[in-house]
Amino acid sequence: MPRMLSAAAGALLLLAVPSLAADPNPATATGPTTAPAAPALANDYPTEARVDYVLGCMATNGKSHEAVRKCSCSIDVIASQISYEDYTSVETAMALAQMPGERAGALRDVNWVKDLMDRFRQAQLDADLECFSRDHAAR
Repeated sequence: MPRMLSAAAGALLLLAVPSLAADPNPATATGPTTAPAAPALANDYPTEARVDYVLGCMATNGKSHEAVRKCSCSIDVIASQISYEDYTSVETAMALAQMPGERAGALRDVNWVKDLMDRFRQAQLDADLECFSRDHAAR
């Protein structure tokens, strides 16, 4: 199951995502006139981020043309479900969670971080099912 994010890139990114740290319920967040968030655009990830993901994915899943196709598909599926801003927050959270100490432990207990990680894991699962299944290999 591919699970690749750049830890180095995560160290340079900000963890705080104001849109997620606030109350996620639009009716109570800022009042009844709050518009729902726009869906993530499939092409809002910079090319460098997509290439970084594909290279990391290939390091885990093989360095073949088939791996390029599957790993490229995987980041496309993730990008269709998770905004780039949230993706960079996931990278940061994953990098910080691997660090020893109380601060890393405290991060794991923050509800919006847990929710974001759950959404990312679901996007990865969807990508795995769509891109790494036997049916996809025949395409």
